[in-house]
Amino acid sequence: MSGVNSVIALLAVMFLVACNQDNKDKKTENNTTPKPSFTAKAPAFNEDSAYHWVKKQVEFGPRVPGTKAHAECASWLENKLKSYGLSVVVQSAPITTYNGKIFNLKNIVASYKPEFQRRVLLLAHWDTRPIADSDQLNKDKPIDGADDGGSGVAVLLEIARQLSQSDLRIGVDIFLSDLEDYGQPEDSDKPPMEDSWCLGTQYWAKNPHTFGYKASYGILLDMVGARGAVFPREGTGNYFAPDVMNKVWGIAQKIGYGSFFINDVMGSTTDDHLYVNTLAKIPCIDIVYMNPATRTYGEHHHTHKDNIDIIDKTTLKVVGQTVLEVLYQE
Repeated sequence: MSGVNSVIALLAVMFLVACNQDNKDKKTENNTTPKPSFTAKAPAFNEDSAYHWVKKQVEFGPRVPGTKAHAECASWLENKLKSYGLSVVVQSAPITTYNGKIFNLKNIVASYKPEFQRRVLLLAHWDTRPIADSDQLNKDKPIDGADDGGSGVAVLLEIARQLSQSDLRIGVDIFLSDLEDYGQPEDSDKPPMEDSWCLGTQYWAKNPHTFGYKASYGILLDMVGARGAVFPREGTGNYFAPDVMNKVWGIAQKIGYGSFFINDVMGSTTDDHLYVNTLAKIPCIDIVYMNPATRTYGEHHHTHKDNIDIIDKTTLKVVGQTVLEVLYQE
């Protein structure tokens, strides 16, 4: 009988242990808050439309300040943004470049729901490089700037079109900056000029289109249309606005673009977002094509290869859909 009693006692202990463990498991389950599922909210970004806007810009010719192409494209951009029902301000001012030339600046700022206090800033430069200083041939001739200038503007034009059909509860400002790409080349025979790049954004940051302008954050698009492009975490934006970068890269991954928005951290660059961060005091990142292997820009950068042939609709779609989803998640 002692053996049977031992077995019964052992079974009773095992039953109590199992019950206690079951209660612990249920308690753990009850205390675990399920992670909210992600639901995409943005409409489909139209890559065909964005490609058309790149092509249209290139057809004007290089949009170098002081040229007919520059003046004609400025007028077209202003009218296109107005056609979407946005409030448009054009900033004009004389600006002196590193080589002593004076150009009439044309910053174009289009605002969606300008009455809303909570705002997001989207920006890209629309001018093109007056020289091909990274090329081997025709270094003194201007580039088409299909990717470097044209692609970012095209994505923002398509986003502007989408905004005209939406009812977001935030304000959005689309800033097309001028004189970004007239910076001093490394082999210049002129004395070094500090802050020779991004002259339009420097002017805007000191003289905003609206007095006391503030935005929750900014997203710069620069070279976002090339075939095979990927977008690592650019260093300047990663330093000044890591939360914004986490937000954008996180959304890109959730909507299936993690192979494009990669988590490699690149070196810091001098681009428009530097002055948005340091002068305007708005946290801003840069979505920009950088090659993880060479840790520099794509090989077409500041060369005559930067033409319509390198533009890929898939790349435009990836960037445009991501930025659009960021806005719709606000």
